[in-house]
Amino acid sequence: MNKLDGKVAIITGGAGGIGRATAEAFLNEGANVLIFDLNEDNLIKVSKEIGSTHLSYFVGDVTKYEDNIRAVEIVKEKYGGLDIFIANAGIEGEVKNIEDYNIDMFDQVIAVNIKGPFLGLKASIPAMNLRKGGSFIITSSITGLKGSPGIAPYGTSKHAVIGLMRSAAKECAEKNIRVNTVNPSPVETRMMRSLEEGLMPGEAGEAKNMLEANIPLGRYAMPIDVAKLMLFLASEDSSFITGSVYTVDGGSSA
Repeated sequence: MNKLDGKVAIITGGAGGIGRATAEAFLNEGANVLIFDLNEDNLIKVSKEIGSTHLSYFVGDVTKYEDNIRAVEIVKEKYGGLDIFIANAGIEGEVKNIEDYNIDMFDQVIAVNIKGPFLGLKASIPAMNLRKGGSFIITSSITGLKGSPGIAPYGTSKHAVIGLMRSAAKECAEKNIRVNTVNPSPVETRMMRSLEEGLMPGEAGEAKNMLEANIPLGRYAMPIDVAKLMLFLASEDSSFITGSVYTVDGGSSA
């Protein structure tokens, strides 16, 4: 039997690298999946390339409560309920020192990376409660465990969602809703191309080499590396795990 037979999942940031890999992993294990993203063109592209009748998409903004509610309503109407919510949408912002950081960009990073998961929880808890439980997973970062110069707003947001997760895990335990974070090191995605260029303009390849040299396993994570951990936390294999921080970082936090 597949690990997610009969389960229904929403994945925010579903058109990005980690979101897509997680959607594919969940579909392969029998889930019905709604990918939720702001970029309609990418959602259409990903949906066509995956080509599953168990996959749907929703164009929405995670910083808007009504969009989170609508995503939950869609899966209830289409698939009968909600069991898994992957709060994966995130933005990196700029690579700038604090004194030079654009305040509007700071607000945007905080809104997407913190408010987004909060609103996802607020919208999904009642639906999961109707199913007598569920799994809510927030994509944090290795940057949520230690300081990183030049990306203070991003690091702040990734620390903050760990606090959100821990509070939510205690609130939701009586409902059998488990809440955890996944904290990747650099992953082979568009976001890292942006950060590499921001760290060393015109020398992004050298920035990547520098970052990889600090990872004991000597490489970035692939999206599937993160997706496999998401799958474990979404499935009944992790039925007694909540309130936990899970790194997938090649030994970076050792």
